[in-house]
Amino acid sequence: MSSEEYYQQGNAYRKQGNWQEALNNYIRAIELDADSPAVHAKQMLDDILGYYNKDCYNP
Repeated sequence: MSSEEYYQQGNAYRKQGNWQEALNNYIRAIELDADSPAVHAKQMLDDILGYYNKDCYNP
């Protein structure tokens, strides 16, 4: 598969809520093309998954 195909497949997984498969496909796309739009998509997904709001966890 091409970088673009991995990127598109990652987007499809992301829309389904399958975060791990989305990340895996974005990583494959980036390995094939370092300038792929998957770079931005992976960063966005990393930011979403890494978000922590301490106020939501205070009793």
